[in-house]
Amino acid sequence: MKTANQTRYSIGAMIFHWLIAILVIVNWRIAESAEHLSDAEKGAVFANHKALGMLILALTLGRIAWRLTHPLPSLPNNYAPWERMLARTTHVVFYVLLIALPLGGWLATSMFDRPIDFFGIFTIPVLPVGENKDLGGTIFDVHKTVGTIMIYLIGLHILGALKHTFIDKDLGIFRMLPFGGKARQ
Repeated sequence: MKTANQTRYSIGAMIFHWLIAILVIVNWRIAESAEHLSDAEKGAVFANHKALGMLILALTLGRIAWRLTHPLPSLPNNYAPWERMLARTTHVVFYVLLIALPLGGWLATSMFDRPIDFFGIFTIPVLPVGENKDLGGTIFDVHKTVGTIMIYLIGLHILGALKHTFIDKDLGIFRMLPFGGKARQ
């Protein structure tokens, strides 16, 4: 659902965007910080990483529901065709990764027959996949690689927003901010 005269995303979309973005970066840093810890310490750090991943999954599903029920601003008219395609593709890939990464982590954790403790509030049970530590380890390796790809994609997204704001001067970053200059149509 798009609207031609809307230049910014809705406040709800902005909240989902920034909250998920912050949580993804925090979760990446949590995982990176565990690399050189002892196994006991690593387990505690990764418990938080897994719980945060499940929160990101829930928020992403909420964001998708929001997006399907609230109008989107059209892309600015000054975007070149390749920029339009790249913007759309990047957004689709973000949604795929924001769902696939937590589900992959949950699947791999389930293959080790370990439920996920959601910050001591409740426990997310294992998926009914059976124990398979070799496959679970392989999925964790893929999860780590895809997580790194996600971080590079975030960098590309930030560079695109900065390019549109400061080089093209179309104030593109303000499409996702509730304050500041008005984005051009």
